[in-house]
Amino acid sequence: MIFEPGKEQYDFEEGQIVLIDKPLKWTSFDAVNKVRYLLRNQFGFKKIKVGHAGTLDPLATGLLIICTGKLTKQIETLQASSKEYVATFMLGATTPSYDRETEIDRTFSTDGITRERVEQVLQTFEGEQDQIPPVFSAKQIDGQRAYVAARKGKTIDLKPARINIERIWLIDCNLPQVTVGIRCSKGTYIRALARDFGERLGSGAYLHDLRRTASGDFSVDKAIGIEEFEKIVKNLQPLSKNNVNNLS
Repeated sequence: MIFEPGKEQYDFEEGQIVLIDKPLKWTSFDAVNKVRYLLRNQFGFKKIKVGHAGTLDPLATGLLIICTGKLTKQIETLQASSKEYVATFMLGATTPSYDRETEIDRTFSTDGITRERVEQVLQTFEGEQDQIPPVFSAKQIDGQRAYVAARKGKTIDLKPARINIERIWLIDCNLPQVTVGIRCSKGTYIRALARDFGERLGSGAYLHDLRRTASGDFSVDKAIGIEEFEKIVKNLQPLSKNNVNNLS
């Protein structure tokens, strides 16, 4: 079920859970499409189901759970699990997308912000709360992705979503950068958390770096890179009538 390097054969149609360490600037769909292409090319599948459990933005790295074959039926269950991240917030500025995808649009003073104040404000985010998603998001608005309308300069009114930040803790405070660990529910936007964090500090902030380190019981420590996955698949024996029933 879990794709583990070292085996000679895998049954991708019955289903494998492939833990990928998504590279920077790749979309989650880029990774899914790459996995699908490699499997179809190597094994001759006319069709093979491939999907991911929990989207990562292009500027984020880390754990992406990819399911193949019959295990794509478990995607909804897998993506409902809590997620863990390491995020770096840049204080003193904001961007329209709340991350580095767009240019800085406003700057703010960071005078008076101390490590102690940062820790105090972080703790105010723990627990259930309503969060307004970023306008640069995949939320559906009148049948269109919010980010499509946002890039056209349209005004977007997104409704708050209920989320739960189970735990948030300070990892490093090298002002104006603050690095935190976050364990949160499905649907939590870390970019929106950066926005709200800056506001509560009486300044501004945007997400500078993000890495997903865990999802449910799965850890990025067990994940492999796209290039490593490609190398493994290309060294596997292609399917044939003689070995199709011998996969394990």
